[in-house]
Amino acid sequence: MSGPSLSFVIPVLNEAGRIVELLAMLQRDFPGAQRIVVDGGSRDATVAAAMPGATQLLLGEAGRAAQMNLGARAASGDYLLFLHADSRPRFTTAALSRVLAVAPEWGFFPLRLDSRKAVFRLLERAISLRSRYSGIGTGDQMLFLRRDLFLACGGFAPIPLMEDVELCKRLRRTAAPLVPDLAVETSSRRWEQRGVLRTVLQMWGLRLAYALGVAPERLRRIYYGPRG
Repeated sequence: MSGPSLSFVIPVLNEAGRIVELLAMLQRDFPGAQRIVVDGGSRDATVAAAMPGATQLLLGEAGRAAQMNLGARAASGDYLLFLHADSRPRFTTAALSRVLAVAPEWGFFPLRLDSRKAVFRLLERAISLRSRYSGIGTGDQMLFLRRDLFLACGGFAPIPLMEDVELCKRLRRTAAPLVPDLAVETSSRRWEQRGVLRTVLQMWGLRLAYALGVAPERLRRIYYGPRG
């Protein structure tokens, strides 16, 4: 099934253990799409691992916003799809083409977490409902939008955290997001390492602080620590 051309933009930093599998899956399920990997200064073998499977491999400054903006400028697809290295679209190009046939301006996908624990079923439903009704998705949900809209709105703001929230807030003024019934699965490692309740409370706190005007630079130090 033909449809709009696609460009996946994948910001990476020390993801040698994940990038090969992700690129192979994208090549299999989205054979006509660009696979643009943007490395932000990895200290492991990410760059070498990505070379065989990427259609373009770019080296840029660290920071997801800067990396995704660089990848978007190199893209040629009608739609840009911003995908984290630890996430996987659980659908194929045919299903996505049917979604994009209605020519949405932008959107994101319901979240699925890869852990089998019951608590993660509740968590993923809560995240997906919140994002659907707020019109604000996160990077884990594979934000997608028309390339011309991305360029017209100036792309991601040059901030070290909350770049996905900030962009969604601007895009809402243009059009409501499309949230298809197609899931993107992401790793549950963050919640499992830090604890589910602690991570949920931290994320709520960060979003509230951002809404109240706390600088993203300060939020990044809180989230990643002083050496993050």
